[in-house]
Parts: sequence; structure tokens; C-alpha cells
Amino acid sequence: MLRIAHVSDLHVLAPLGYQLRRILFNKRMTGYLNLRMKRGRAYRREYLLAVLAAAARADHLVVTGDLTNLSLESEYEEAGRLLAGAARTTEVTVVPGNHDIYLPAIRRKRRFPHHFSQYLGSDLPALALDLPAGHFPSVKLRGPAAIIGLTTAVPRPPFVSAGHIGDDQLAALAAVLAHPEVARRTPVVLLHHSPFDGPNRLEQLRGGLVDARALRRTLQPVARGLVLYGHLHQREHARLATAHGVLDAVCAPSASIDHSDASARAGFNVYEIDDGGRVASIEGRVLDPATSTFLPVTLGGGSGMG
Repeated sequence: MLRIAHVSDLHVLAPLGYQLRRILFNKRMTGYLNLRMKRGRAYRREYLLAVLAAAARADHLVVTGDLTNLSLESEYEEAGRLLAGAARTTEVTVVPGNHDIYLPAIRRKRRFPHHFSQYLGSDLPALALDLPAGHFPSVKLRGPAAIIGLTTAVPRPPFVSAGHIGDDQLAALAAVLAHPEVARRTPVVLLHHSPFDGPNRLEQLRGGLVDARALRRTLQPVARGLVLYGHLHQREHARLATAHGVLDAVCAPSASIDHSDASARAGFNVYEIDDGGRVASIEGRVLDPATSTFLPVTLGGGSGMG
């Protein structure tokens, strides 16, 4: 039995605050103002520490993006320290989110793989593309599972957070899924943005995965597995129909958000894959601030589609 813990949207803040010269005159200013105005969605470091400590008890910890808040070097460094702590007790795999590649310069300078390359390794490196966010798809063959990381993170203008995989990465994903070592295992696909379409095309282009339909086409040969994502800051479980079966598509909440509603408060998900490759269980955990413990929570239905 392989037990996988899923956290997302850490949104690690700069430990010593924000220097105006780092955020003025670029998209970071809008992100900073958004953080300041939405006081009801406060990011709590103590919540994040509790989530990572609990999730690190699993056999494998996957992080589906937005490790940082504004892609600042101090945020990268702090996120790296937190992940290093979790990696002392479990294996860690990460993929980037839109907040991790916030500006074109961050992408060009390859800051994400610079800080997190130790969590981006692949057992099938010949099938990976050398992208600004790292080498993707990344593949880790672990017991009954093939953990496959994708990047959807691209820099966008202010007030736009949409993701994009791209034809080349999708072709590489198809090759990965067809590889014998992957085909005989249960795929666990990691990405930041939802694999489903938004309520309309405008919303899709503003904050969704613009080529979600192409991703779903690429996944059609798969009979069973998991598609894990974040970005929405909510717990969500939907079914994604394929030509040969059904995939479970599951969103994890933000690992650090303080919210009065337990459906949105910090927590993580846990998945168990048995030795035969069956997804045996899918469970959510929400932090109870009063007791500093994690309680089971129902994963709400999402906008699944075939």
C-alpha cells in the first residue's frame, strides 16, 4: 500500500516582510494589494507548519504549486527550508504554480528549478522536456504508482492567473503514459490548475487551464488513476471519464489559509493505492485550530466532465 499526502498553495510569505523596491512597477504590486485587502483569507505560518508536519507522515508528499506568494527570493528560500524539513521523513515531489513563476524574469532566470530541483527528479529523464520551470514531465516510479509532474505555470499580466501546458509537454505526457513502466502502474498526475473547463471561455482564459481539453484528450487511454491539483483554494473531488475508465480528479485546499469555513480552511488530502494499483481511499483532513489536530472532512463534488 502506497500512502500519498497532497498539499497545495502554501503561499509562503516573505519572512521579513516586503521591500517596496521589489514589488513596485510590476505585477507583484497587484498581488501584494490583493494579499492586504483580503484579510479574511489570511495565510498563517503556524497552520502551514502543522499541515506539513502531518502530511510528512505519508510515504510520499506531493505539492501542487504556489509554494510562494510573489516569487521573491526570500519566499523561495523559506519554502525551501520548510520542504527540507518535510523531506527528512518522506519523499517530496513538487510542481510550480502561477505564483511561483510570477514574472517573465523569474521564468527566464529559472528560479523555480534553481531552488527546488531536488524535488523535480525523474526516473524517465529521457522523456522530459527542458523547460524554464524545470524538466517536465517528471516521473517517479514508486511501487504501484507512477507519480507524473507537469508544469502549467506561465507568467501572466495583472489579474490573470491562467495556466498552460503546451503541445510539446502534452506530447511528452502521452509518451510517458505509453511507457511500459508507467502503463503497468497507476498514474498520479500532478498539476497546479484544474483539468476541467471554467464556467465560460473568458473565465477559462483569465484563471483556468487554457488547454484543459487537450489534457483530457491526452489522458483518454488511461483506465484508472488520480489527477491532483490546487489553485482553487478549496476541497474538490470529481470524476474524469476516459475511453477506458474513470480518473479521480481531486483538488487540495490551501495549506496555510485561515478561514471560518472548514470547507476552505487549511488542510491536506490523503490517497491510498493498494499493491494491485487500485485507488483504495481518498480522504480530506482539515485543521481544527482549537485543538491543533486534523479532522476528517468530506471532499465536495466538483465540475467533473468527460
